[in-house]
Amino acid sequence: QVPLQESGPGLVKPSQTLSLTCAVSAGSITTDYSYWTWIRQPPGKGLQWIGAIYYSGTTYYNPSLKSRTSISRDTSKNQFTLQLSSVTPEDTAVYYCAAPGGSAFGSSRNLYDYWGQGTQVTVSS
Repeated sequence: QVPLQESGPGLVKPSQTLSLTCAVSAGSITTDYSYWTWIRQPPGKGLQWIGAIYYSGTTYYNPSLKSRTSISRDTSKNQFTLQLSSVTPEDTAVYYCAAPGGSAFGSSRNLYDYWGQGTQVTVSS
């Protein structure tokens, strides 16, 4: 049993939508004061913050990805989801869900107390 766990397809074709789900066992996404977060790491590169959904349901997005990103939640299942549309090979990365220990979020690894194990997503035709 892990605090967070990602799931979804590992291979997505260009122009399609990448969809991932994070199952949360480390707390409640509706009652815990936390920014439930999606982060990715492309091959050979650093972490890139994608976005987050606050316990209230308010969403926040990386401006460079905002036009293609949607984060939502399923409160009955204590899960939150990522949808990234119009993907290209540059979206190939290991995708993580995470939760910070404080009241901030971003691309710094030490902001987060809880991590999923990560899931590889490859964009290829």
